[in-house]
Amino acid sequence: MAEPEVRQGQAPEKLERQEFKLQFMRSFKDPNFEPVQAALAQVEEIAWHNYQDSRKSPITQKAGSEFADPDYDLSVEWKATRDRLLAAEQRQKDPQTRSRVLLIIGAARNDGSCPGEISKTYRMSLWAREALAEADIEADVLDLSLLTSSYDLHIHPCKGCLSTAMPLCHWPCSCYPNHGERQTNDWMAEIYEKWVAAHGVIILTPTYWYQAPSVLKLMIDRLVCADGGNPDPTTTHGKKAAEAKQLELAGWDYPKHLSGRAYGLVVHGDVAGIEGLRRGLADWLDWMGLIDAGKQSALDRYVGYYESYAGSHLVLDKDEKFQQEVRNVARSVAVAVRQLRAGLLNKPDEDIEPARPK
Repeated sequence: MAEPEVRQGQAPEKLERQEFKLQFMRSFKDPNFEPVQAALAQVEEIAWHNYQDSRKSPITQKAGSEFADPDYDLSVEWKATRDRLLAAEQRQKDPQTRSRVLLIIGAARNDGSCPGEISKTYRMSLWAREALAEADIEADVLDLSLLTSSYDLHIHPCKGCLSTAMPLCHWPCSCYPNHGERQTNDWMAEIYEKWVAAHGVIILTPTYWYQAPSVLKLMIDRLVCADGGNPDPTTTHGKKAAEAKQLELAGWDYPKHLSGRAYGLVVHGDVAGIEGLRRGLADWLDWMGLIDAGKQSALDRYVGYYESYAGSHLVLDKDEKFQQEVRNVARSVAVAVRQLRAGLLNKPDEDIEPARPK
């Protein structure tokens, strides 16, 4: 293949000075900010210069001998996240540690924001947690609805670096924080650690318009770096697209950073789409090298099929079979985790070299 050209010309020009000011000040419309307008103007002036200078990672340190280019100025924030992942992986692999399953609540609803009521998915997570406790397995809960009810908490969208070249997608993601663009407080730095620390993962989610809720899909997209991502940003000197293309074309092994963990799924809905979403989630987790925990670990069910939204919690109260099925998902994952840690379970094809390694 001829050396590929880095195609450019899509992104708009940077904001003009006045437009930037208007954009910045939109966060401070509350009249309570009026007494500090002068101070805000000073902050805005600094933010403008940082934006103009593209100060993505203002605090850096030399990468050091463990990286391909020891003299590269590496983001201190990225390295701190990466070091936590290494420590979490070491704990996860230690046979003396207690088994740990990550419960992911994929609903956007909770009673701390506009809906004013807890989600059915949250209740399902409690049943799963009880079943894991019976198996003496620690549950770590990731409630993605906090994105809708917490102050300045974000999962910023994936920027699609891997489509330029896989080595440009760093593990963990180095696209954020981007201080110059005010893309900060990115929750994924903590979420990566939760995934790495887990021996098993259970995703519990409703179906929104035939699809995964946006809070869940944001996390899924940002986990692309776990499947083939580059653990050494110095090999591409940050985001140097041409260098990343050369690395991939020279031969890339697409490391699967989360493979070998067990998984289960609970997908529910009220009208349509549950089977497609359950299948899509399973395909994604299989692709990343996770191992399904058996037939009873993948559940899709309707709760109150075509009944009113207002009474859906009452319907869930009465559906004792569904409650038992949710618990069985957790029990199945608990069994799989025990077998995995004892060396009795693995993907049957894990040692077969794929014809298409991407």
